[in-house]
Amino acid sequence: QLRLVESGGGLVQAGGSLRLSCAASGRTFSSYTMAWFRQAPGRERDFVGAVLWNSDHAYYADSVKGRFTISRDNAKNTVYLQMNSLKPEDTAVYYCAGDQYYSGRYYLPTEYDYWGQGTQVTVSS
Repeated sequence: QLRLVESGGGLVQAGGSLRLSCAASGRTFSSYTMAWFRQAPGRERDFVGAVLWNSDHAYYADSVKGRFTISRDNAKNTVYLQMNSLKPEDTAVYYCAGDQYYSGRYYLPTEYDYWGQGTQVTVSS
């Protein structure tokens, strides 16, 4: 079992930065693949980034590559999403997700068993 709570969302101007955090409860957090997804109104939930349990590998959607960085601190049971050079099209609810059994399909929401409640990110132009 993994309980996830996101924080750090808000309103920012285009070109600005935000850092999202996802605090996890659960003794086996360090064994989970962790990811961030986002969902804008009227759209499907889209993959943003994922990091494997040991932080050796991180993956990103093309739309955020070079601007966003996902990281994790297993000692603090927390995963982060540093978002720089934000654009209005980054506006969405951002969700943290955990996958206990990594299959390689880190980009699919259906692979993740645990989800946070989401945090709103709004980027104004």
